[in-house]
Amino acid sequence: MLSRVDLRGVADISGRLPRPEPVSEGSVVAVREIIDAVRSEGDAALARYTEQFDGVIPAAWQVPSTEVAAARGRIDSDLRSALETAADSIAEFHQGHVSQEQVHNRQGITIRSWDQPVGRAGCYVPGGRAVYPSTVLMTALPARAAGVDEVVLCMPPDSDGRVADVTLAAAAIAGVDEVYAVGGAQAVAAMAYGTESIGAVDVIVGPGNVYVAIAKQLVAGVVGVPAAFAGPSEVVVVADGTVPVEYAAIDLIVQAEHGPDGLAWLITWDPDAADSVEKAVAELLSDAARRDDIAATFDRSGHIVLVDGPQAAAEVVDFIAPEHLQVMTQAPGAVISRVRNAGAIFRGPLAPASIGDYVAGPSHVLPTNGTARFAGALSVRDFTKPMHEITVDSEGLAAVGPHVAAIAEAEGLDAHAQSVRLRGIGDKVQEGSDDE
Repeated sequence: MLSRVDLRGVADISGRLPRPEPVSEGSVVAVREIIDAVRSEGDAALARYTEQFDGVIPAAWQVPSTEVAAARGRIDSDLRSALETAADSIAEFHQGHVSQEQVHNRQGITIRSWDQPVGRAGCYVPGGRAVYPSTVLMTALPARAAGVDEVVLCMPPDSDGRVADVTLAAAAIAGVDEVYAVGGAQAVAAMAYGTESIGAVDVIVGPGNVYVAIAKQLVAGVVGVPAAFAGPSEVVVVADGTVPVEYAAIDLIVQAEHGPDGLAWLITWDPDAADSVEKAVAELLSDAARRDDIAATFDRSGHIVLVDGPQAAAEVVDFIAPEHLQVMTQAPGAVISRVRNAGAIFRGPLAPASIGDYVAGPSHVLPTNGTARFAGALSVRDFTKPMHEITVDSEGLAAVGPHVAAIAEAEGLDAHAQSVRLRGIGDKVQEGSDDE
């Protein structure tokens, strides 16, 4: 079930490690076809693809705001309390990462810089195999903390054409403005280009299957899309013989139960630990509620990697660049201090990735498919754009004007040089007024 890769004594690991299959060209072509259809046909294409992929056409794409608000009172009180507690933690974390305005002065030039939130953000929440109220919180609340005016949510409808009460309740708790019962690549296209029923957004965020992730890549440039490929879930567990084997085993299973196409790896330098964890995985899997999904992930990309020690373990981690990294060893810092590529790191035996999935605070929307090499968790920065204004006084113009002219002339841009000369380099000029 979990295949073995023995890297002990191997200097060059790059040719010995399995890698996730690249996105197929056929998948890209299929998603592009969906996007083009939604762009040209609008709601008609949404209906066609939603019926094809979800087996239903909702009575209306938008869930009434009264229905969203009422769902908060319809769910179990303990569940509502859990969602509200998670929301508080997520909101507090992201509000602490909102940047402050910066002012820089140098030689008569004043630069004021700030992060400007986008006007309208689209959050995608997956469905089908499960409901994900946590993803509602993990996408909408960072947008709210960033100061976005309107937050839109899209998710696949259930077999009755509805959205689950628990998901709607999370939307109410997070202060979502609009909820739409549409999923898949067609939802991404609708948010990017707009349809008769769904207004276009400025940014699209959120995880999904490979088709949703491809769709976001294809509309990037039309709308803002984070650099991370937020696709099927991944986990790498680094463990030695000092951790209870059940901890390592269940944490491999946790991310695998999201379904196929993910990744679940154990890295260890202790052969006995490898054997014990594999046995514990088999025992836990025997009565797991989502046994088929877990087994499919393990069969496709479940591996146990034997290495020489902590440094070698970190090298394997960096090569994979996993979404979730859990380090449960006697000295976790010996591994973590050497790791450069990971979406989120969970340190020690009492920090399973499920804590990060729900209540720790940082968003659980993380880079997959190797994109942790250059991207990180969803944050308030994904909902803002840097802006600045420049004010120049007479001293500043006198100080930099000759340099502007010299560089402009070297580039053959005479008008650029003239723009400072016309203002009389070094002369007293009106410096502008403050409107506020």
